[in-house]
Amino acid sequence: MNDLIESAWQLLEKSIISYQGRPVGTLAACNSEKTGLNYDQCFTRDFAVSAIAFLLRGQTEIVRNFLTTTLELQSCQKQMDCFTPGQGLMPASFKITCDEGEEGLGADFGERAIARVAPVDSGFWWLLILRAYVKASDDLDLARKPEFQKGIKLILDLCLTARFAMLPTLLVPDGSFTIDRRMGVYGHPLDVQTLFYLALRSAKELLAPEDDYIEVVNLRLGHLTYHLRTYYWLDFARLNEIYHYKVEQFGKDANNKFNIYPDTIPDWLSTWIPDTGGYLAGNLGPARIDFRWFAQGNLMAILGSLASEEQAQGIMNLIEQRSSDLLGQMPLKMCFPALKGRDWQVLTGSDAKNIPWSYHNSGSWPFLLWELAGAAIKTGHEELAQRAVEIAIQRLPQQDWPEYYDGQEGRLVGKSARKFQTWTIAGFLAAQELLENPQKVEIVCFAEDTGVKACST
Repeated sequence: MNDLIESAWQLLEKSIISYQGRPVGTLAACNSEKTGLNYDQCFTRDFAVSAIAFLLRGQTEIVRNFLTTTLELQSCQKQMDCFTPGQGLMPASFKITCDEGEEGLGADFGERAIARVAPVDSGFWWLLILRAYVKASDDLDLARKPEFQKGIKLILDLCLTARFAMLPTLLVPDGSFTIDRRMGVYGHPLDVQTLFYLALRSAKELLAPEDDYIEVVNLRLGHLTYHLRTYYWLDFARLNEIYHYKVEQFGKDANNKFNIYPDTIPDWLSTWIPDTGGYLAGNLGPARIDFRWFAQGNLMAILGSLASEEQAQGIMNLIEQRSSDLLGQMPLKMCFPALKGRDWQVLTGSDAKNIPWSYHNSGSWPFLLWELAGAAIKTGHEELAQRAVEIAIQRLPQQDWPEYYDGQEGRLVGKSARKFQTWTIAGFLAAQELLENPQKVEIVCFAEDTGVKACST
């Protein structure tokens, strides 16, 4: 086992890229020179997993350098036209460039990405990395530097600006976060709302206590907490309530506030949802609940205390009782169930990479192991995470650390999966480190925010 851990660390260190003699990030894949597309770049959301692994091991320098480097790349100019990054946007990725022997940085804000979608989540991950760095290093001085305080506020301005919507959640397009392919998650997807919540929590800790932004952040946190805990939560009692909804209700006293039609409840749900478990739904909007289960949104909701203690236990109970579906032969399903047939054609645009039980359409992604481990430790379900890691140990090293797995049980290496995927390696290492040293979970989790009152909208 020690040899396996050491080998994995060597691979992660092999992925490190340097700029001006300093380590500043990790490549998306260790063998990127043999792959196409943009796997030779450092992605903000991917490096978040590497950062957690490094910080849990006490290696803070590369994380500090990453934060400083990406802050320099943040879009700081007011948007002059619809083709330039909005002020405050953090890059989806960057790479080291060389022009006539001079090193430089090339950032991608989505203008070169597949489908040309800007990253909604990159600024949120940046704030989470900064907060984890401060927790691990006690270097609050870095976050309090004027340029960092400005960067934090630019991210907040981008999210808290005036808009058409009258909900506390963020309206985002398909493909703008970890699920970067069209998957019918346009609207208010859980993963983004959870990351938004965690980013607000991080900003609240990192900003100077007397800063005027604190009041604005607290107000949004209160509304967001109530909204997600109340309207996104699904358990059997809540399902039964939706089943008996009356529609076309008008006024503030309407029970069916989003005009959800009971006929939209999918056939699989009533038998799949257990009596003693539940989860946060994948999306919510006018006349629509996306009843799919999404791993990252639910697990990060536990880590951030967005889910109440009762809800956190319900989520973990559901994972345990439906482990054959969600853990399978390779943890962990990105979402469940897969889109099939006409739904797959319409919602994914007939995406051949996103066929049922593949890639983001309910494929299995080992990088999620660290989130499962953190949530399991926080809720007292360590055995579940240990079992998931033991499953991964049997296959990940032998199959060269694939990006994802295919099939309803996750038995097949992903058809288009890159090998030696960096966040696969880092997610495994972070999970192992958390299980061996559970006290370190404080670096990545939040306690209940007693300073904010969950308030209705």
